[in-house]
This record gives sequence, structure tokens and C-alpha cells, in this order.
Amino acid sequence: MTTVAPSAPTEGRAARRRAAQEAAKRAARNTRRRGGRRRKRPASGGPAVIASRLGGELFITVGLVMLLFVAYQLWYTNLLAERTANGAAGSLRQTWERPPDGGAAAPPVTAFEPGQGFAILHIPKLDVKVPVAEGISKPKVLDKGMVGHYGEGALKTAMPADEQGNFAVAGHRNTHGEPFRYINRLVPGDPVVVETRDAYYTYETTSSLAQTPPTNVGVIKPVPEGSGFTYPGRYITLTTCTPEFTSTYRMIVWGRMTEERPRSQGPPPALTS
Repeated sequence: MTTVAPSAPTEGRAARRRAAQEAAKRAARNTRRRGGRRRKRPASGGPAVIASRLGGELFITVGLVMLLFVAYQLWYTNLLAERTANGAAGSLRQTWERPPDGGAAAPPVTAFEPGQGFAILHIPKLDVKVPVAEGISKPKVLDKGMVGHYGEGALKTAMPADEQGNFAVAGHRNTHGEPFRYINRLVPGDPVVVETRDAYYTYETTSSLAQTPPTNVGVIKPVPEGSGFTYPGRYITLTTCTPEFTSTYRMIVWGRMTEERPRSQGPPPALTS
């Protein structure tokens, strides 16, 4: 006799499904509750935080501006001044080599306008070749990379062609071409040459003064004080600021003329050896 197995009770399966559904709903509700109770992050815009950020940005901006200013002073002013000085030196030489109208020799020039170039200063040891202009004005002369001749008022000094006197000049030690950056390296015996339209004047360095106040104008007198010279002669004085990157004091270098050579004879040995 064949028997038939009874079917699984449907009530048990339905109950289990309902229980599973209820459990899923409870889990979903619990998840939503936990999400709702999650702490919010504090706002980032409090007064102290904003002030700190603004202060930091301000310091960064100021730092960048200062960096740009230093780059301008140490690099760009030198670049501009060197271009200007080289152009002035080239113009001087062209003027000297150009024959005057009618072929007649032009008379010697003994006076120049403030800011007018009239010579070229050579310091072979320092590889310096820089135009010399009349006056020591910063905007007209020194800041253009040129060396300035003390030639005005109470500070007026001699010219190289004068039979006696002190040819005194000033130049920047830092920035704007800094032609006198390393004159502290000059020692007795080092040559300094002044080239003009008519002649080359060679001087021999004799002594120096590492530091003196700007008010000490005795260093550029006809017989410069502190130089060791005791009688009138044909001298040269180089002046510049010291310490570096300041204008607190002046550094001085002196020399004595050892040769005057007409341009027609060519450059002196100091420029060719």
C-alpha cells in the first residue's frame, strides 16, 4: 500500500518570513537613528580661525614682496646699470674716435656738465671698466652704474690732466652695477688707469682706509689726509660705502700717478699685459 507523506506546515514558513521582515525593518530603523545621532563637524569659520588664516596669507604676501624687492636690488638694478654704463662707454669712445668737423684738432675740454661722461676708469685687477661722469648725483650718475667725479662746490677736486691735485671719484659698492664692490682687494702697487679723449693716466695704488665717516672730506683734499702723502702731487682717490649693503661709513683707496700717455701712443702696459 502506497503511503503519501504529509506536506510541511505552511503556517511555520509564513511566520519565519514575517519574523525576517520585522528584523530587517528594525535594523533599518536602527541604522537611520545612528546616522541621525552622528556628531556634526565643527564649523571652520570661527573668528580666531579666520584671523589666523588672514595673518598667514598676509605674512606670505609680505615675504614675496620682500623677496621680489631683494631680487630687484641685487640683480635687476645691476643689469640695468651695466647696460647703461656699457652704452655710455661705447658712446664716449665713438665720440673720441670721430674726427672733428674740418679735420682740425678739437681743443681740450676741461669742464663738463653734471651727469656728463668724460672718461673711462680701468681697474685691471678687478676687471672693472666703467665710465666716469661729472658729479656724484645718485639718479644722474651713480645709480646708472657710472663712477662720479667730485667736481662740484666745496667738494670739487682736480682732473687727471691737471698738473697737481687729487682726482677723487665715488662709486657704488652694492647694486646699480656695483663698480667698487671689491676695491678692498686692491693693494699697494695695483694699477688704476683713467682713459680720456686725449690720454691715458696710470696711477699706482699706495694706501687705503678701511672705514671713515662720510663727513671726513679731508680724504679728497688736494693732499688727501690719511693717505701718507705729504706734498702736492697728482693723486687719485676712490671712495665707496662700507660695510656692504649700508652707507654708514666710507672706504677709501689712494694712488699716485706714474704715467701720462697720449692716446696716439696706444694703451699703457697696465691695460695690455
